[in-house]
Amino acid sequence: MDRRGVLAAAVTPRTAILALAASLVLASATVMASGNAVVAARQSSMKDMAAAARTIAEMFDGKRAYQPESFKAAAGTLRDRTGAALIAEFPAGSLGAPSGAREEIDQARPEFETLARHIGLLAAALSSKADKAPAEITGDMRMGAGLPMDGGSLLGKRANAAEINPEKLPVEHLLHLILQDCSSCHSRFREKLE
Repeated sequence: MDRRGVLAAAVTPRTAILALAASLVLASATVMASGNAVVAARQSSMKDMAAAARTIAEMFDGKRAYQPESFKAAAGTLRDRTGAALIAEFPAGSLGAPSGAREEIDQARPEFETLARHIGLLAAALSSKADKAPAEITGDMRMGAGLPMDGGSLLGKRANAAEINPEKLPVEHLLHLILQDCSSCHSRFREKLE
């Protein structure tokens, strides 16, 4: 029997099914492992963003000493992890368990991406201001009375809400708007994990 005959005799329907099953298990494990890596990286990034926002908020609340370099680093973290970078952290197939990201993100991808881009726009403005941060918090960095809110809410952006140039907003107000967008996104697209 030549080589082809040996191979043909060895490949029975049963061995073909076993080989197919083994390759599917291996492929599934590879996808699961890469999916878990995506989820782990995304969760780490979210923790970094939360820590950065907390750092800035605590500086403005007087719970942490204001340090321009720390402010700049925290604002840079927010800038670097929002917008397109945030969108890239939610690829199809990485949603749902074991992550808190709802699979609904895929059905509402344009809305999700709009929120991520808006957070990115605000974070870029915040970072730009942090790059020029003075030695101490000044009055023009503070959120003042009469400033327009962004029009967002847990129910979504209100129709006909005026678009605001983020570069013209005080730092503290930008942070509040970023946190507002984060809350809107989480209320819509995040499952509470226990």
